[in-house]
Amino acid sequence: MVTRFRRYGQIADVLVKYGFGAFLEDLFPGVRRFRIRGGAPDEQLSVYVRIRLAIEELGPTFVKLGQIMSTRQELLPEPLIEELEKLQDHNNPLPFSQILPVIRESCPGYKELFLEIEEEPIASASIAQVHRARLRDGTVVAVKIQRPGIEDIIETDITILESLAARLERAVPESRIYNPTGIVQDFAGQVRKELDFVKDGKNADRFRKNFEGIEGVRFPKIYWNCSSRRMLTMEFIEGVKVTNVDEIRKMGIDPVTIADVGFDSYLKQIFEDGFFHGDPHPGNLMVTAKGDLAFLDFGVVGILRPEKRFIFVRLLHGIIHNDVDILLSAFEKLGVAIREEDREAIRDEMYVALLDAEGFTPGNNNFSAIVNDLTEVLRRYQLRVPISLMLMLKVIIMILDIGIKLDPGFSFEKRAHPFLEQISDRMHLPDHLIRQATRSLMEATDGMFDLPRNVNRTLKKLATGTVRVEIVETDILKLQQSLERTSDKLLVGIITAAVVIGSSLVLLSSNIQLPNFVWILAVFGYSAAMLVGFYALYHILSSKFS
Repeated sequence: MVTRFRRYGQIADVLVKYGFGAFLEDLFPGVRRFRIRGGAPDEQLSVYVRIRLAIEELGPTFVKLGQIMSTRQELLPEPLIEELEKLQDHNNPLPFSQILPVIRESCPGYKELFLEIEEEPIASASIAQVHRARLRDGTVVAVKIQRPGIEDIIETDITILESLAARLERAVPESRIYNPTGIVQDFAGQVRKELDFVKDGKNADRFRKNFEGIEGVRFPKIYWNCSSRRMLTMEFIEGVKVTNVDEIRKMGIDPVTIADVGFDSYLKQIFEDGFFHGDPHPGNLMVTAKGDLAFLDFGVVGILRPEKRFIFVRLLHGIIHNDVDILLSAFEKLGVAIREEDREAIRDEMYVALLDAEGFTPGNNNFSAIVNDLTEVLRRYQLRVPISLMLMLKVIIMILDIGIKLDPGFSFEKRAHPFLEQISDRMHLPDHLIRQATRSLMEATDGMFDLPRNVNRTLKKLATGTVRVEIVETDILKLQQSLERTSDKLLVGIITAAVVIGSSLVLLSSNIQLPNFVWILAVFGYSAAMLVGFYALYHILSSKFS
């Protein structure tokens, strides 16, 4: 198990090795007093390349963070985004002897369920590796097995990242605009979901259900009797990577058809289902011999509620039709706070970004260029954008890249426009807007019916001179009345207490000769005070519980 102190040392070593010692000194003044191993960085490498190399060397947690941050185009400069997109979640495979304990723990009866599990993995990543296996009935499956100890490593790294983010906000106050602690919290939630393979399997089941009966798209079946939190057994799907155009043609399949199927399936996932595959890199998209597009790895998914889908449709309409007003309205409805003093400048810059893309020819990925220009505007004005929006745009851009490789003439506008029009017509008044509109209409109708009567009453009062303006300080009056009642009760209580005390003193003074009428008055006063006390107590209790 890696201790936190030791891990801090490893992180410091890597950062110094790639020339980020000054950054460490800003966060931890005096850190240079410690002996940190590492030679001078290669000065020929750009700072962004060195950041990527440092992330790769820091291990799986930082690679995952870098991959997620590659979607935050509104926060990071484009050269850094390009480097982060190169991060590969690969790792050297572990020997089967080290993986076997995880299998035994996750599936104690695996020998009765599996005919064989191949010891050589067919894929290996930082969190898990995949082995081909065969069930007792002969079904070929893929078994995704979590690396032993990886959860402890990631939890240690998350704790360190949380500490570094908090320290960064204190040491560099201007960094707070980027919300480093919030970014780490979002990342922690995402990576913890990826560690739970049950969620991965449930996501696959949901995709299978959403695409039930739709030809050309395939999702693997999950075998739950031999799956758990750290081990997932799924249908083995054989095929070639979606970007391997030559192999796709050799199988007698038209790559243009695959591009259309893939793009349409993502539009359905995003705008119809509100549940979309969030990691469409070529390794997770396969083309089978039957011509089906198969999706793999469901650890990262995007979720859009119906009202968010409606706003995203409007946003894309604004991009396609060069309508800045629709664009800004969609951004604001998504929670992007635009400062009033920056509004006109942002409108102008977004309008220029949309116009610049008009001269692009189909296939040159003008949508990606527009998104890059728009996110540059967002970054320049330090506007915070929901991560769900950036993930959606990132997914669309990745699909466009794949689509252009399959079909050089692929155009986002031509493919998306009719679909968005159809979706827009269907979603023109979604349920939440219908309910809101119905409520507003009923209130407006009531007001319309009341309007003539109220106007007539007001005109009559004006004509007869009976219009009065009354100012009633109701709160002060109520407070005054309450104080008067309280003071009266307090006075009665004091008098009653005095009578009881005085009568008691008279009755207890047996050694003093007093007239008989004094004794009679004392007894009477004592009795009366007791009755008043009991009545007051009864009145208080009855008023509280009534």
